[in-house]
Order: sequence, then C-alpha cells, then structure tokens
Amino acid sequence: GQLVESGGGLVQPGGSLRLSCAASGFPFSTSPMTWSRQAPGRGREWVCVIGADGTTAYPDSLKGRFTCSRDNAKNTLYLQIDNLELEDTAIYFCVIGVSQWGQKGQGTQVTVSS
Repeated sequence: GQLVESGGGLVQPGGSLRLSCAASGFPFSTSPMTWSRQAPGRGREWVCVIGADGTTAYPDSLKGRFTCSRDNAKNTLYLQIDNLELEDTAIYFCVIGVSQWGQKGQGTQVTVSS
C-alpha cells in the first residue's frame, strides 16, 4: 500500500491544523488506521486509532485536542489538531493497522512555534 500525508506546517501555539493521508494500494475501507508522531529525541507515539467503521481511540493525554476521521469513499484519513502546543511539534505519520509500528507514509512536519 501507499500512504501520502499532507497538511503540516508552521503554526503558533493555540492554532489548529488538519492533516490528511491519501491511501492507495490496499483495502482502505476495511482497514483500521493509526496516526502516530515522532519528535526529535522522543519515541514514536500513537495519537489516534480509527476502525474501519470510524470508531476512534486516543491516549488519555491527548483526548480533547486530537480528532481523527476517515472518508472511505475518498480513501482518505484525517487528523484535526486543535489548541496546538509546543510539544506537538513532530513528524506525523499515518499507519496501516492498530499501532504506530505498521507500514507508514513519509510523514508531514508539524512545527508549533511563536
């Protein structure tokens, strides 16, 4: 499969971003997907898991600011991040499966800075 993330950029603290992931080459509509992130000096962490039916799960530490969704007709995964914090600076990846360790795309950089 192929995954192409987009939508990252430079944003001030408190701002919002919507990331997208275009998927192809595998049965996206029946595949659970994960958004993960990796910051310099930190391990890769998951930020959202979404089932094929749209059911979502988030780490307790990120609940309320991260919202993932999917459009199976467009083979696209989304991640809405609100009230961005400096610590959200990272490369964000979409991943096939229910963990941060599956096949992922090249990532999109999110930088939060004033």
